[in-house]
Amino acid sequence: MFSIGIGPSSSHTVGPMRAARAFAEDLDLDRVHSVTVDLLGSLGATGRGHGSDRAVVLGLLGERPEDVDPDAVEGYLREVRRTRELPLLRRRTIGFDPDADVRLDGRTSLPAHPNAMVLTARDAAGAVVAERTSYSVGGGFVKDHPLEPDAPVADPGPGLPWGFRTGAELLENCRATGLGIADLVRRNEESLRPAADVDAGLLRVFTAMRACVDHGLVTDGVLPGGLGVRRRAPGLHRQLLAEEGRSGSDVLHAMDWVSLFALAVNEENAAGGRVVTAPTNGAAGIVPAVLHFYRRFVPGADDAGTVRFLLAAGGVGIVLKETGSISGAEVGCQGEVGSASAMAAAGLTEVLGGTPEQVENAAEIAVEHHLGLTCDPVGGLVQIPCIERNAVGATTAIHAARTAMRGDGRHVVSLDTAIATMRQTGAHMRSEYKETSLGGLALTVVGRPAVGVNVPEC
Repeated sequence: MFSIGIGPSSSHTVGPMRAARAFAEDLDLDRVHSVTVDLLGSLGATGRGHGSDRAVVLGLLGERPEDVDPDAVEGYLREVRRTRELPLLRRRTIGFDPDADVRLDGRTSLPAHPNAMVLTARDAAGAVVAERTSYSVGGGFVKDHPLEPDAPVADPGPGLPWGFRTGAELLENCRATGLGIADLVRRNEESLRPAADVDAGLLRVFTAMRACVDHGLVTDGVLPGGLGVRRRAPGLHRQLLAEEGRSGSDVLHAMDWVSLFALAVNEENAAGGRVVTAPTNGAAGIVPAVLHFYRRFVPGADDAGTVRFLLAAGGVGIVLKETGSISGAEVGCQGEVGSASAMAAAGLTEVLGGTPEQVENAAEIAVEHHLGLTCDPVGGLVQIPCIERNAVGATTAIHAARTAMRGDGRHVVSLDTAIATMRQTGAHMRSEYKETSLGGLALTVVGRPAVGVNVPEC
């Protein structure tokens, strides 16, 4: 559930980059004379604002989201555009015009998933050498055609000692073993890799989250894309540092820090920086913000607790991805910010000593109270309302954890019911509100679709 990549979008940047690289790796490069990429549906509608067109070029070059240098991206793309040539995997150079060979079509949406791309390679005679349809299903995950419209997009983990797909199965396994959610998820992870690797991997994720926050706290300026959105995290950080020692009477002081952490991450994401999908880039600030809240304000917080936080958050994330959706293009932002808030609430409840039932309750509260949240990015950019929305989602996660901890875990609406409602709500939601930038704030803020948005014909 936690993948290191670059901004501004896991579904529109990270996924397409991975899909393009995988396609290139499977080619017989000696036969390839040209490559075209068709970005369809939501990828076509908001691909320019989300960097999808740039991401597929990077993938064809052989770059990976987890290790591409964000500072080198502009140079790579500028050279391809200047030479009208693309070195596939940096091994075979073909003629390539990004404006002509990457086509964005927001009018065509495939039934299996709104984030579809068709990659085609041809030989010197124009004959098709290879063609692949791939779907970026959220969180940077990619599935290839065929993909059934209502099929789960991930594997429930057969062979795991305590595999689960639903919240009910997760709780049942906890009761059967007497384990908490973090410990049960750890058992499953340790069936796949040594315990030391589990800890090291999760602490590596936290290190990446912390580096993202730290960079966002000190980087001033205006975000790219033309909306003129200024970075606010550095200024807020300076204010909070100046108030240190004088904040004893401010009962909401800690919440200002939570908002700061979330803003820092999502401003980095909007600038194309290094982030951790948690579970997506558009919602990447919520889990780190609540985790930083734990590290800064909860007595006794340490690396062991950080690992437990991420294990519990990841366990709930599996349920959300398996039975719900983490794709804004599929169900709106309830699937991104709502899922991230649920994961953060679960992680915080776990490290505060919550029972499995309280952890599940906290996640349910967060999902339930994001139901119907639309994905309406202004200008197709992951800036308005996405950046502030992460700050709100993080504080909601803390409220959900506190509410659950005050109860005994018994509640009327289960996590599974809330997730099922999320999917139903997403199915009924008009496409204008599912990452197409054709409705909501994307229109009312500017009165028309902004630059970078391809408007489908009526």
